[in-house]
Amino acid sequence: MRAMVLETPGEPLRIAEVPRPEVGPKEVVIRVHACAVCRTDLHVVDGELPDPKLPLIPGHQIVGTVEEAGGRVERFAPGDRVGVPWLGHTDGTCRYCRTGRENLCDDARFTGYQIDGGYAEHTVADHRFCFLLPEEYPDLQAAPLLCAGLIGYRSLRMTGDAERLGLYGFGDSAHIIIQVALHQGRKVFAFTRDGDEERQSFARGLGAAWAGGSSELPPEELDAAIIFAPVGALVPVALRAVAKGGVVVCAGIHMSDIPSFPYEILWGERSVRSVANLARADGEEFLALAPQVPVRTEVTPFPLEGANEALTALRGGMIQGAAVLVVEQAV
Repeated sequence: MRAMVLETPGEPLRIAEVPRPEVGPKEVVIRVHACAVCRTDLHVVDGELPDPKLPLIPGHQIVGTVEEAGGRVERFAPGDRVGVPWLGHTDGTCRYCRTGRENLCDDARFTGYQIDGGYAEHTVADHRFCFLLPEEYPDLQAAPLLCAGLIGYRSLRMTGDAERLGLYGFGDSAHIIIQVALHQGRKVFAFTRDGDEERQSFARGLGAAWAGGSSELPPEELDAAIIFAPVGALVPVALRAVAKGGVVVCAGIHMSDIPSFPYEILWGERSVRSVANLARADGEEFLALAPQVPVRTEVTPFPLEGANEALTALRGGMIQGAAVLVVEQAV
């Protein structure tokens, strides 16, 4: 089968013919239709996340059809359309798993990082970590829901009942989560790179009450902010924008160092917290909610062989919405 393979972090992916994966007792082999390109893929490919499996097939927002199911698979059968997210395995026994926090499992393994992912014609996944996908979404539009949507949704939940919400970095996650936030009756303020009028216009078109550069203060104090951009310098910026009792949620798996900041902008019971990975419950909840909103994803398609071009475009901030690799003709 064809696959885009990472052999050395920091180097471009290579198109290669590799063996079709074999199914295990609790696994399903999936014919990949589409795989969305995530900023976490960039962190893996660029060497910012340590110790990936090598060689590695990246990609963890996978949409495809089950072709083969292992003997102990009960949830899916050949022909089912499924989605595969970032979280690919947990031990189920550690103190995190036993207390409903499997996203923090010390022995977790992740798709497109320690497990080969979806930049390929086929992939294999543990059936317990796959989701049935809403019929309302074609393949390309479903793919970004599986990480941009899920991590964004978990981040949104961490803001509690915040009425005035700031989104820093208006990319794939933000363009999904603004729709959910508005559906919940929140008021959203969007922050982009300074001077990015096109992306600010995109945010306003999706319903943002205000859109401006990340160095600007919004016209109203925020109750909470989510930082999607992997830029540590945005933490003190967001803290200055949130009201007393507000929270700043850092949504990325990787972020540049946070600079020192005066205690006065944290005082007043403001808080800073991170979101780590996702739990399967997040997926079930969000995928049931998305059609009710309804969430609409804007995608830019690339062929499988164009994965390096998609990563370059994402790295340069040139993608509006989400980039998606088209592996097989979408249904």
